[in-house]
Amino acid sequence: MNDQLLISLLYVLPLVIPLVIFIVKRHRLQKVAKATLHETVESGLTEPPTLHPVFDPNLCFGGGACYKACPEKAIGIIDGKGVLISPAHCIGHGACAAACPVGAIKLVFGTETRGVDIPNVKPNFETNIPGIFIAGELGGMGLIRKAVEQGRQAMEAVVKRGRSQTPQDVVIVGAGPAGISATLAAKQHNLRCVTLEQEDTFGGTTLHYPRGKIVMTAPMKLPIIGKINIREISKESLMQLWEVVVAKATLKINFGERMEKIERTGDSFTVVTNRTSYHTHSVLLSIGRRGTPRKLDVPGEDLKKVVYRLLDPEQYRGKHVVVVGGGDAALEAAVSIANEPGTTVTLSYRSNAFSRVKPKNRQLTEEARNSGKLSVLLESTVKEIRPTTILLDQKGTAIDIPNDAVIVCAGGILPTPLLKEIGIQVETHHGKVA
Repeated sequence: MNDQLLISLLYVLPLVIPLVIFIVKRHRLQKVAKATLHETVESGLTEPPTLHPVFDPNLCFGGGACYKACPEKAIGIIDGKGVLISPAHCIGHGACAAACPVGAIKLVFGTETRGVDIPNVKPNFETNIPGIFIAGELGGMGLIRKAVEQGRQAMEAVVKRGRSQTPQDVVIVGAGPAGISATLAAKQHNLRCVTLEQEDTFGGTTLHYPRGKIVMTAPMKLPIIGKINIREISKESLMQLWEVVVAKATLKINFGERMEKIERTGDSFTVVTNRTSYHTHSVLLSIGRRGTPRKLDVPGEDLKKVVYRLLDPEQYRGKHVVVVGGGDAALEAAVSIANEPGTTVTLSYRSNAFSRVKPKNRQLTEEARNSGKLSVLLESTVKEIRPTTILLDQKGTAIDIPNDAVIVCAGGILPTPLLKEIGIQVETHHGKVA
């Protein structure tokens, strides 16, 4: 009898041990997912910014393929079902839906409580305004490979539209993946083209990612350049890739030139920028959904020491810095700069408390404040930025402090009003699965 039991155990153990390991591992992952979801709810960060997954509980069996495919770690498995545990981290690349073996994930825009405006475009990426095209993130596509393909296809549609007597065949607004691809295609088709970029370098939304962030993409084919085989790449390496592409194809991009409006005249357009204007037959909008950085509208904001994103904390070592804002981006920027030797950092926020921020960022900010590395001025606003100082107002009291740099993290002005002003039809999506 004992021999039979021993033999049975020898047969059963190889099956039981992996099952036990799987259950223990799944329990740990679920514990982490629940904690993350709780933190998300407590922080008020429950609304995804763009395209995001919705799980069908009747189809989902919790296999975890979606969890493994998400480089942002925005998905978790709870009670045997997929859950979007970190909506604010989701960037809409759709890898989770592609990885799901049972089709339990649908990608949608917006939620019941927060709509997302998406412009209506035709299959050739032309809007309801003949001659104005949209490609990339603005049209709802966050995946780099897809944005690259859309930029190329949009230029093919511009070619089919034909030429005119205007000085330019097409003006491309935005030098992210879609804009770079479109510019390459425009050169390939010998189109008279001007490419505008409001930032001082290219990269689109990727430019605003934190240092070292891994960007997920897929093999893509660029006009003139050919196929590029990459799947996971750091932000810095991707930026270097765009530099190589632009240099190799000798593309001209007008950096620091911001489109301000588009005027329609017959079947052509005048694109007005902060520098000049361009008369063109077609326009491609390949701008991101972040829009134009929200400004403070105070004297001195045009000084070179004022920027709207943090690229590298080390560049502020030994300087007097003021960070303006109360969101995660502002807190992360303030803390990271405060950790640089010799810096004097002040965080200015107009409200009396930080809301809708991750608990970790709130904790790190408080620790930096308590250690004397960071000065936090709540209920304060910037009144004037001067060459060597900055004037703040805190509940009626003027505070004038030494200043070498100002980083404004006040969000962005979405391009929706601009689109509607042009006459482009925009539909508000509320996360419903068709």
